[in-house]
Amino acid sequence: MKKFVIALVVIIIISLAATGVFYYLRYFGPNVTDKQEYLYIRTGSTFDEVYKTIREQGIVKDTTTFLWSAHNMKYLRVKPGKYRLKSGMSNRSFINMLKAGNQEPVTLLFHNLRLKDQFAGFVSKKIEADSVSILRLLDSAKFAEQYGFTTDNIYTVFIPNSYQFYWNTSADKFFKRMYDNYQKFWTPERKQKAADIKLTPQEVSVLASIVDAEALHDDEMPTIAGLYLNRLNKGMKLQSDPTVIFAVNDFTIKRVLNRDLITNSPYNTYMYKGLPPGPIMMPSVNAINAVLDYKKTDYLYMCAKADFSGNHAFATNEADHRVNARKFQQGLNDRNIKR
Repeated sequence: MKKFVIALVVIIIISLAATGVFYYLRYFGPNVTDKQEYLYIRTGSTFDEVYKTIREQGIVKDTTTFLWSAHNMKYLRVKPGKYRLKSGMSNRSFINMLKAGNQEPVTLLFHNLRLKDQFAGFVSKKIEADSVSILRLLDSAKFAEQYGFTTDNIYTVFIPNSYQFYWNTSADKFFKRMYDNYQKFWTPERKQKAADIKLTPQEVSVLASIVDAEALHDDEMPTIAGLYLNRLNKGMKLQSDPTVIFAVNDFTIKRVLNRDLITNSPYNTYMYKGLPPGPIMMPSVNAINAVLDYKKTDYLYMCAKADFSGNHAFATNEADHRVNARKFQQGLNDRNIKR
């Protein structure tokens, strides 16, 4: 009888130990694979949808223990986001990360993107919002008006820099974040400098986009900005080739022809006086600052130098400008650049 009791106790102990190991491994044993670097959970997803993704992408080795652990840990409220997966994570660690919403932020670095649709496409690769939803906001007159913009100049909201977002950012939240940054960028000092040259912040950015498109070297930007301000103040047409290229919508052009100059577009500064209604590209911060801190000169004309160094030959009168222009045109001919 005594031996029977002892044997029974041993069996119970072994059973309890086995059960303990079983539950321990379910919770704390490695289960996450190395097949995926991230788990993306879209906004509005249900647990069943998350579980389906985990199963179909082979994110865990044992889906049964994951499901069992999720129910026991009461993983009911799904939080969207981009979650970094570490090979060998246990069910407990994995589920705790999802429950807490401990997602990894994404870094968004942008500059010199020419068009709104290019920008929307670039951003949509980094956050949950797709390019259609982003463009829908930027092309909405009602939405732009809420923030004091038009659909033409709303692109000036985006100040080139490096930003961090959570992946599950909507188009509306993305814009609001960019607008908050825009307001911080336009300090009272910058606003005063804009007022001193009789331009709004949006107009400064529009002019800066032209300066940026013209200048290959940043050290020329203040001079180019000053030249265009001189022309604006005298009521002269800006006559900027990059605005014509934008109007023609052919960014492969290396030589602007006479037929391009008659393109009927409000962005064609050979045809219309003043600034175009919006930027012709996303201006850099250096270009914006170059307009605000422009160099005072008497220059009214400029032309790319014939040595193709990227620098410009500046002139105060049309006669000197024509000489510079002929040299550059000859340089184009010498290099057989027809278009």
